[in-house]
Amino acid sequence: EITSLLSLYGGQFSGEQEIRVNSPFWILNISSEEMARGLMKRTVCAKSIFELWGHGRSAGELYSSLKNYPMDKMLPYLQPDSTYKVHIHTFNKTLTQAQKIEKIDALEFLPFKGKVNLKNPEHIFWILEDYGMDPNNVPEEPFRLYFGRWVHGQRELIESYSVKKRHFIGNTSMDACLSFIMANHGRVKPNDVVYDPFVGTGGLLISSAHFGAYVCGTDIDYNTIHGLGKASRKNQKWRGPDENIRANLRQYGLEKYYLDALVSDSSRPIWRKGMLFDAIITDPPYGIREATRRTGSQKEMVKSAERSTENPIFVSSNYHLSDIFFDLLKFAAEYLVMGGRLVYWLPIYRPEYTEEIIPRHPCLKLISNCEQMLSSHTSRRLITMEKVKEFKDQDQNSYLLDGQYMPYRGHNSFREKYFSGVTKRIAKEEKDNQK
Repeated sequence: EITSLLSLYGGQFSGEQEIRVNSPFWILNISSEEMARGLMKRTVCAKSIFELWGHGRSAGELYSSLKNYPMDKMLPYLQPDSTYKVHIHTFNKTLTQAQKIEKIDALEFLPFKGKVNLKNPEHIFWILEDYGMDPNNVPEEPFRLYFGRWVHGQRELIESYSVKKRHFIGNTSMDACLSFIMANHGRVKPNDVVYDPFVGTGGLLISSAHFGAYVCGTDIDYNTIHGLGKASRKNQKWRGPDENIRANLRQYGLEKYYLDALVSDSSRPIWRKGMLFDAIITDPPYGIREATRRTGSQKEMVKSAERSTENPIFVSSNYHLSDIFFDLLKFAAEYLVMGGRLVYWLPIYRPEYTEEIIPRHPCLKLISNCEQMLSSHTSRRLITMEKVKEFKDQDQNSYLLDGQYMPYRGHNSFREKYFSGVTKRIAKEEKDNQK
């Protein structure tokens, strides 16, 4: 998420890669405080951002680093008419109050001239100490120490968009935190057009609209799109007349960004050529709590028409998991703008998982592959891909197998060895957990 936001706002990680990999504290190179605030207003993975004044592998190194920090950058925040406080945060260790005071007193060489105000200070300074990631092996001394001025934090975003308070929800409405992470992976920005081909109750549209993008989606379920049928909320039998995607966006003051939601089968083309989206952000159904369906074949439609004249067109048939992802990548390759991103979830059976399972397309580059653990054997991967090549006719039915792009000939030949049984295994685990 942070990498995506840095590519959107500018900035980069520090060259000290070991800090980034083995510590919750990351050093970034960002050109301005305004840019840092902009990043923090969007991220849900980071808690706070600081202007780093000094750091080191020991207290002595930290103090030397602080003494070398330019005085002209310190002075605006140390004036006699200002107020401040110093806060200590230790990761993976708890300090006594006496230990905290001792560490604060050790900073007396800094030219603080203002008054201490613990309740409402103008400036907050933090000492951050990293005691590693292993709670069973906590060292006596920290691996790294940092000192800096607190600039901005962000944790209210998730709470204000909580699914528990949402007007219209479904069985699989996306958690608000994950929804915002997906929008950030997609680098959604103001005036983008964002599309969800498995829109459901529109949870993923809300996060994109919050960032100023115009949103739309499709779903094969007529009742969900129109807010009809049984309710998913406890102690409520049927959905109300105003329970729909538009009402959700209206709830958050985002209705002006709502384009529309259509009843449509994602496996069939409905968009005219040249209809381009800036991002496609979606959570495809896995066939566990939400059925994987598509409209039936022409043969099935004819048989349905012979049986009934009321609804001869909508006949659903099985939609294989491999087909879902192949169709999704093909659609993204054709309808994303150059540099646009596809962000989606891929279910995984962990004992059989390999990197090769990730579906590929010649027009799309894999940007990130992040795992969310569901159980000891199952998880899902948040896949982010970026369009790097213009879509051509020869790319119409291409997929990657054993390092080469091959013509697609149906679900039996498309990663069958990876996807066969994934849904059944995850479904079995869910049923066992419910019991």
